Amino acid sequence: MRKTLLVVLLLCGLVPARATPSGGVVVADAYVRAVPPGQPNSAAFMVLDNRGGEPRALVAATSPVAEVVELHTHDEAGGMMRMRRIERIELPAGESVRLAPGGLHVMLIGLRQPLSGEVPVTLELELDDGTRIEVEAPVRAPAAGVRHHAH
Repeated sequence: MRKTLLVVLLLCGLVPARATPSGGVVVADAYVRAVPPGQPNSAAFMVLDNRGGEPRALVAATSPVAEVVELHTHDEAGGMMRMRRIERIELPAGESVRLAPGGLHVMLIGLRQPLSGEVPVTLELELDDGTRIEVEAPVRAPAAGVRHHAH
């Protein structure tokens, strides 16, 4: 019964990613921002929940829909919000880290295809211990009032 329920939740998109083999980091609420046709870049957002007893870090990501995938954050310089690349996203033991617009995110640069709300985007996340997590992230339009920052 429990296994059947998990399969149903996965198929319905209520559990958008699976735990790592070590059971440490779990991904939830993953999605990729929809962009207008011709826009070369997008971003992926999610919650990374480190349920393990050791700190971890997200150190890389890949996706077949983008030429380059980078970890990014926003910071303020001279009154302007700017995105910048970072080498890692720390995941403290027992804590959740939210990747969200205006903060930490996974940048998809050089989109190889239009993004469609009908086809989820596959992402592979790599942790500092070599663990890889495959995520199927739906494409969603930005929420009203969310500001977008250009590179």
